[in-house]
Amino acid sequence: MQCDYYDAGVCRSCTLIEQPYDEQLADKQAHVAGLLAAYDVDWLEPVRSRHAGFRNKAKMVVGGTVEHPSVGILDVDGAGVDLRGCRLHTPGIGLALPVLAGFVTTAGLTPYDVPRRRGELKHLLVTESPDGALMLRFVLRSEEAVARIRKHLPALLVALPDLRVVSVNLQPEHKAVLEGEREIVLTPTDALEMHVAGLRLLLRPQSFFQTNTEVAAALYRQVQEWVEQVAPASVWDLYCGVGGFALACAGPGRRVIGVEVLTEAVASARIAAERVGRDVRFVCADATAFARGTPAPELVVVNPPRRGIGVELATWLETSPVRHVVYSSCHAESLALDLAAMPTLRPTRGRLLDMFPQTRHHEVVVLLERCG
Repeated sequence: MQCDYYDAGVCRSCTLIEQPYDEQLADKQAHVAGLLAAYDVDWLEPVRSRHAGFRNKAKMVVGGTVEHPSVGILDVDGAGVDLRGCRLHTPGIGLALPVLAGFVTTAGLTPYDVPRRRGELKHLLVTESPDGALMLRFVLRSEEAVARIRKHLPALLVALPDLRVVSVNLQPEHKAVLEGEREIVLTPTDALEMHVAGLRLLLRPQSFFQTNTEVAAALYRQVQEWVEQVAPASVWDLYCGVGGFALACAGPGRRVIGVEVLTEAVASARIAAERVGRDVRFVCADATAFARGTPAPELVVVNPPRRGIGVELATWLETSPVRHVVYSSCHAESLALDLAAMPTLRPTRGRLLDMFPQTRHHEVVVLLERCG
């Protein structure tokens, strides 16, 4: 993939952009297989991604000035670097970013100056659904600019007719944290519908969803296929987010529980389950605490953050009566560490999913079966 920003040296985030895509994929597969070389894993064909236009979420730092804002990243000195033409984003996001840069000027939103610790607008977070609908979040230091955003919002909704959800997130602290705890929704609609792999998921402002929609769909289908083959009577989906795996695994006579610590994600998952009539229960709780206090199911799906599930949950799984685990990981190194703590739950099938082309990051999913 050719990128003017990369060629000019202003952004080097796509570290593998000069490597042919087939080589990128082969190297990722070799890396994951090497980490799990101690196990007899039947590796399926890797899931490929589009090289560009795949990223459904833009996390853009706002820099520069009110009159001339930059939308992109910061350089080593904390100055804004404009990347509104980044080719990784989906088409709707690509069209929206220049409009949003103009809105910064119209609404008088002062970009946050990191070195000087002053200003208001820190980030623009934009998500596009598979149907082309958009969710926009302004990350501000305080409520000072909220009234101006409300005043000019009707014009923005006309300029971006696919905009469905708009909110303000308040992040008052000066530290490397993308967003704060408080969210102010400015539109009647507070959730973005995500139609993925036959599921109707709901994404609220503070909920997590995979950044590559097409590859996420393949991931849901793969997990669903393995669960159907095992045919468990009971399933847990730990770190369930907005409920994708839990809803994909639901079926007649099967007890499914999704567990997630984020309140907004659980609320979205419950509504999605009610809309489609899936018999799934969602619980707002820490995954490890829930597991330790609840009778175990036959199969557990885990989709943890990069740090993995950790020793405590891995030890619980190892000593539990759980027969199968489906582990979806965005960091194969932490997956390997967790597997070492579960010697009787061994990976038998695996698949690499290229969620993040042009970088060394990836998603890998494995099916663990109890041995002995």
